[in-house]
Amino acid sequence: MAEPRPHNHPEPSAVVLAMLRAFLRTAAARARSRAPRPAQDDDVLLDAPDDRLAPALVAAAHGEHGPAARLLAGTRHDAEWDHRDRYATRLAAFARFRSEWLDTWRATAPDDPDALLVAARLAVHRHWDSPARTELLRQVIPSVVAAAETAGPADPVPWRTALDAARGAGAEHAEFERLWEQAVRRSPHHYGSHVAALEYLAAASSDGHGECLDFAETAAQEAPEEALVRALPLHAAFTCLTATGTGTGTDARTGGATTAAVRTHRPRLDAAADRAITLSAAHPAADPWAAELRNLLVYVLVRLERHQDAAEQLRLTGPYVTSFPWDRDTDDPLGGFLRVRADVRAHPGEAAAATGTAAPGRPRNGYGERVRPGDH
Repeated sequence: MAEPRPHNHPEPSAVVLAMLRAFLRTAAARARSRAPRPAQDDDVLLDAPDDRLAPALVAAAHGEHGPAARLLAGTRHDAEWDHRDRYATRLAAFARFRSEWLDTWRATAPDDPDALLVAARLAVHRHWDSPARTELLRQVIPSVVAAAETAGPADPVPWRTALDAARGAGAEHAEFERLWEQAVRRSPHHYGSHVAALEYLAAASSDGHGECLDFAETAAQEAPEEALVRALPLHAAFTCLTATGTGTGTDARTGGATTAAVRTHRPRLDAAADRAITLSAAHPAADPWAAELRNLLVYVLVRLERHQDAAEQLRLTGPYVTSFPWDRDTDDPLGGFLRVRADVRAHPGEAAAATGTAAPGRPRNGYGERVRPGDH
């Protein structure tokens, strides 16, 4: 076994300091009134961790892996697969900037299924944006699958990671289906695995909007009432609204989607949004866990020109901004969110009846070219 590297607690990098400031601001925001109110620009928090993840990230910033190990072990023990998936993704994203804690973890516990999960997720992340992504991911698929096979008979999350790797590598249908069967055998309603399959289905067909909606609607109907996978039709709607290569565009004045595909499927897109609104209502206002659902819901509602509903979701979101889906438009997702929110306040009348604020504006066109692993 390799000896763990000694820790001398190096000075935090600018990235780490920024994350620590975000954690402190998150705590301060929660200490203020719980009543939702319009957030100011200096109140918003990009990708703020929840109370369980934040201590693990702070410890990782100091080279300590113990809190991350305990967090992921707890999700595995309690079968919290959606939480496990999200936490592993966030920890892997952090390891791209500071990996000392993960290196030490793997050196001291080379067979730990949680360390292997984060390492596999990190490998996929590192190769995803490379021009040589297909070849690089083909090379890592065997190790990612091997890590999944050691994770035990119940955990679907490593298999979701394998699905992302296979999708990025352009795997044949038979290979992807084999991995998909392993994931759903372990958890038939795991959201992340379904997102990976939905994205694969969308990429495999030049005009698969109907197929994507069919797949998502079936998965949602079969899921328990408050399961996250019930929001899968919303993700399918997002895929439809942001597809490339089919003439998708926005009207310069209204921002409304103008493709024939959107017009054809409009009732189903509205139904997907309605289902997600119901799921959003099951969570408290200004809830970090529900933030990604609500950010995605705002994005879709804006594109559907459902301004009152979008404004209400902005109110419920509070200060919590998530990179996805805004990073599909821009390298500055926070700025993209703020522009949309500013448009909400700049169009009085359309949404004021529901929220006391104004109707939202529209994200820019040019979507779908930066589909990343781990997007929920």
